Amino acid sequence: MTAEPIAETVASLMPRAKTELAELVAFQSVADPAQFPKSECEAAAVWCADTLRTEGFQDIALLETPDGTQSVYGFLPGPAGAPTVLLYAHYDVQPPLDETAWLSPPFELTERDGRWYGRGAADCKGGFIMHLLALRALRANGGIPVSVKVVLEGSEEQGTGGLEQYAEAHPELLAADTIVIGDTGNFRVGLPTVTATLRGMTMLRVQVDTLEGNLHSGQFGGAAPDALAALIQLLASLRAEDGSTTVDGLTADSAWDGLDYPEEEFRKDARVLDGVGLIGNGTVADRIWARPAVTVIGIDCPPVVGATPSLQASARAQISLRVPPGQDAAEATKLLTAHLLAHTPWGARVSVEQVGQGQPFKADVTSPAYTSMAEAMRVAYPGEEMQTSGMGGSIPLCNTLAALYPKAEILLIGLSEPEAQIHAVNESVSPEELERLSVAEALFLRNYALSKQG
Repeated sequence: MTAEPIAETVASLMPRAKTELAELVAFQSVADPAQFPKSECEAAAVWCADTLRTEGFQDIALLETPDGTQSVYGFLPGPAGAPTVLLYAHYDVQPPLDETAWLSPPFELTERDGRWYGRGAADCKGGFIMHLLALRALRANGGIPVSVKVVLEGSEEQGTGGLEQYAEAHPELLAADTIVIGDTGNFRVGLPTVTATLRGMTMLRVQVDTLEGNLHSGQFGGAAPDALAALIQLLASLRAEDGSTTVDGLTADSAWDGLDYPEEEFRKDARVLDGVGLIGNGTVADRIWARPAVTVIGIDCPPVVGATPSLQASARAQISLRVPPGQDAAEATKLLTAHLLAHTPWGARVSVEQVGQGQPFKADVTSPAYTSMAEAMRVAYPGEEMQTSGMGGSIPLCNTLAALYPKAEILLIGLSEPEAQIHAVNESVSPEELERLSVAEALFLRNYALSKQG
């Protein structure tokens, strides 16, 4: 079987893919009931399960995971003796943030300037559509040559570990010869890329208390300890003057030895304002793929509109720490907690709560599956060779799967290239990238099955 029929089939299926992605994006499936109704995630899970059922999958289940969310599972048996491939994506999404900053409604897939906009279009509802396109193309051109398991996580963005815990309790469920994680992305549009490393993550909430209640800033300011000021000083201790992350005891000088990321390209991808410098030291690749990075992702304090001249009795922040391969996320959590306790000023009362954690991951890019993927990407992206890069984000499930199935090969691909602006407003996916990666995945599954026959 040649590659052309696969590519032609995927191209013919793209209108259907757009319709399905629009249906899936319409679910406000943020896995946080404090922000969106839980029913939105449940409805998205049912949609995914029904879609797998229509595709002929068996043993379909809505897995009730320990964190209170649902993951979707299905199995499609292949030819006798064929290897088993697990395809992963997640249907939960990040919150839309400031909906007024979106140029089109975040939960309404909208085509603009050759891209499809909507929350989850790239991260990672588009990943599920990619898997579907690949399987449909194979079915239309001789059949699917492998057994396929699909699992769609329901709380990946929250980092609460529901699917990891479920997999550990049911280790036979996701067992496979090779695992394709459809939740990363190309280094840039048109450059086929597999992700070799992922930073892990730990998430903490820190609360500072200094007073029994708020006080008039004119009457007491200057002597009474302000909790918000204490929190600001505490958070500032997490960065050096150049912006580098500084957590007591945490190594922060590792170097990246793979694909280069030119600073000017990064500035453009990150949309850094003219005249504003980058933070940290070392190469850009060092900073985003090989070193820890702390981010204050939220602060509870009075908004500017409606603020009163008051000293704050309490203040709270949520802190994310990205943990590079070679470091342990649990140990990083301990070090970050100890740092926060040690650097809280003025004897203020401080409490630290862990709300999420995931280990970093490093793939074996010399495994046979990577050879099959390189061949597939070479065909799907004419004139280009497969690249390997790091990714600053986290997919906690990867380490769980690696530990449960040490002989399984794990590949990471996906739709989250820089223009996709995942986790930000106006997230989008390139339909051309969706089409090419679907072709690549279909060819990979064919190549992989043939390699196992040999």
